[in-house]
Amino acid sequence: MSAVFSRRCAALAATTAFLGLSALTGTASAADSPSAPPDAPGAAYKAAHDTLGPQRLTAAQRRLIAEKEAAAARGHSGASAQGIQAGYVTSGGIQQSQKTSYWCGPATLVITQSAHDEAGGRSQQDAATLLKTNTSGTAWYGIDINVPNPTGYPMADALNARLPGAGYVPKALPYSPTATDKANFKSHIIHNTDVDYGIAGNAWEVPGGPHLVGHPNIEIFHWVSVDGYNSDNGAGQVNYLDPVGGVSTSVISWAGSVPRSAHISADTLTTIMGGRGYVW
Repeated sequence: MSAVFSRRCAALAATTAFLGLSALTGTASAADSPSAPPDAPGAAYKAAHDTLGPQRLTAAQRRLIAEKEAAAARGHSGASAQGIQAGYVTSGGIQQSQKTSYWCGPATLVITQSAHDEAGGRSQQDAATLLKTNTSGTAWYGIDINVPNPTGYPMADALNARLPGAGYVPKALPYSPTATDKANFKSHIIHNTDVDYGIAGNAWEVPGGPHLVGHPNIEIFHWVSVDGYNSDNGAGQVNYLDPVGGVSTSVISWAGSVPRSAHISADTLTTIMGGRGYVW
């Protein structure tokens, strides 16, 4: 079986690593995200190997997105928004190491939830059950979980079920995120952090493309929690919590080089999430 279509996390030891994203997932439709030529590093690979058709947003999601975009554009009156606080501003997520090679999604759910309520130690098993995670990982799109009015975006639906009123919405990205996509991501992490929420980012790392800190140059589908930004440069760099950090090398062979928390260029992270997206 080719690396691209391998559905089991045994692929972690081979050339493709599935750390928490179902092979059923896919890229944004033209209606939901601006299209761009596949010229980002790794974009041609993603275009050639993706397996999911167009994604769709519900009417309620579209209304909520418009409201959140307006709020992000207005800014907020918190200290970080006023520039009183210098350096990295975070929402205080509590990192958990994923319990299995394919539970990055459940770990990211509990980490992102903790960014708002500062409660650590939640069960990844409970999160995996809610997200319908299996050995292929946690889907970006295409799975209805057991919550009222599921939308097909399990991470967004799970966060909204666990944090009533949070108003999480998915943002799908093209294989080559545009300048607008990159600017929007900066605006979104500033907005979420300033109102004390994290972002769940769905990375698609491919050979020859950019990778998260400590990750090898192979194909990896992975969830991380983005919980802050550098206020000195307008969110030019962001902070994220990686569920692989702290995992035994007997579970993920290259985990020893992965930090629990890391800084990365916001533009680079947006490119890494190209072909998938993030929940904000």
